[in-house]
Amino acid sequence: MRALSDVAQSLGLSPEDYDLWGPERAKIRPDVLMRRRSREGQGRLVLVSAMTPTPAGEGKTTTSIGLAQGLSQLGDSVVTCLREPSLGPIFGVKGGGTGGGKSQLHPAVDINLHFTGDLHAVSAANNLLAAMIDNHLHFRLEPRLHPGRIQWRRVVDMNDRALRQIVVGLGGAKNGTTGERHFDITAASEVMAILCLADSVDDLRTRLGRILVGFDEGGKPVTADTLGATGGMLALLKDAMRPNLVQTSEGVPAIVHGGPFANIAHGCSSVLGTRLGLQLADWVITEAGFGFDLGAEKFFDIKCRSAGLDTAAVVLVATARALKHHGGAEADAYGVPNPDRVAAGLGNLEKHLESVRHFGETPIVALNRRLEDTEEEIAVVRERCAELGVAFAVADPYGTGGPGCTDLARLVKQHAKTTDDPYRPVYTLEQPVEEKIAAIAKSIYGASGVAWTGAARTAANRARRLGYGDLPVCVAKTQSSLSDNPKLRNRPTDFEVTVRDLRINAGAGFLVALLGDVVRMPGLPKRPTAWDIDVVDGTIHGVG
Repeated sequence: MRALSDVAQSLGLSPEDYDLWGPERAKIRPDVLMRRRSREGQGRLVLVSAMTPTPAGEGKTTTSIGLAQGLSQLGDSVVTCLREPSLGPIFGVKGGGTGGGKSQLHPAVDINLHFTGDLHAVSAANNLLAAMIDNHLHFRLEPRLHPGRIQWRRVVDMNDRALRQIVVGLGGAKNGTTGERHFDITAASEVMAILCLADSVDDLRTRLGRILVGFDEGGKPVTADTLGATGGMLALLKDAMRPNLVQTSEGVPAIVHGGPFANIAHGCSSVLGTRLGLQLADWVITEAGFGFDLGAEKFFDIKCRSAGLDTAAVVLVATARALKHHGGAEADAYGVPNPDRVAAGLGNLEKHLESVRHFGETPIVALNRRLEDTEEEIAVVRERCAELGVAFAVADPYGTGGPGCTDLARLVKQHAKTTDDPYRPVYTLEQPVEEKIAAIAKSIYGASGVAWTGAARTAANRARRLGYGDLPVCVAKTQSSLSDNPKLRNRPTDFEVTVRDLRINAGAGFLVALLGDVVRMPGLPKRPTAWDIDVVDGTIHGVG
């Protein structure tokens, strides 16, 4: 570990460019990006995604950090740009979101718990707008909002299924207007997406102002600007807008900013953080959450399209454990050597490789090795990649950190795109929303078709009528399958996905399609990881 001032200096940042948040964290000042845009040349962006994971995840963050450390071991200038963890998974199923072993962000516990308060600022800004909506209803202000056509939801950064659908305003008129309301988790908030996609304070203001909160009694749309909420929301997000600087286990700089989930949101760290990284280092390693079908599709079709970004390389993380899972093994057999199960699950990996190529990108497979993996199991994956003409490397980011990822780093440097050929989006913005979702479902998920509920079709027609038909689509579906059914493992065929609802995120600049039974407020599992977290002698244990 290095002093953070040394980490900042390695990126060319002076003490005037950032404000320390304690000794191990810093907020980068907003004018740095504008000043650094004069830098000659620009870094090369590497995306890390993965095959469809097991419930515990397959180590995208750990591999991203390990790859950055591997490039640093080779003498390259590198920064990793990652998302902030949400408290929901930390106290729920997955635990911390800062990597692990010898490829971890530091200070790990602080980053996992509250960090610099960015997610709380997003929650506060979101809920300020919700409070102003209910206040508008209470005082019957103009324009008269229709109580039954409120679109905006409250958020909290915690898994709490009891808040998914609630009734507010009970106890008489003094407590506001009685009505049905909903909560999402903060990582799924439109405000979170806006924070991550905005490229300046002015852009943030514009996006917040155009949030669609509902409709008036005449059916006309009502926005955050209409309610006078934009300035207050912007004030709450002023510091959250600034990217955070920390370091990895080996002192490699890390910009950690924004935290949308990939299954129910767009799954990418901030545009500001990514652009800053590209101006400060020769290599930027970023990730897109869950499988390639979720985070990476949105990375290209939403983030890159919006911000004018492109990748030099795409790394797809696989594990023998996940391959066994998709080959039919249950959790208690993940650690049992079984090359046949590994081979049986290769169909899932192959589909994701096809999807990478659908964007016109060349995939690199990184097998994130675990202690129990055998040479026979690894050989199965290596040989199949050779047959497919896909570059392959074994990485050990958890066990050995940067030295365990130098082979992967060399492979990335060897195969990084040197041409100006841009990625190919899955769909054009001019296509109807039905065609956009069909293009994603068929080319990225491998679906045979798309079914629409009546409510979803009505919502699609409304989006077109209001002028939102040319927006990209952010699909919310299960992360456990290529389909919208979490029980369908490996590479399912002859399946349809069902669009249950379609929501307008006018501020973020996309439409949200809800597939299957997905919800945007997770619940805690029967045995939450919160049971294992405690404070002993002033030190927090169990977060990692």
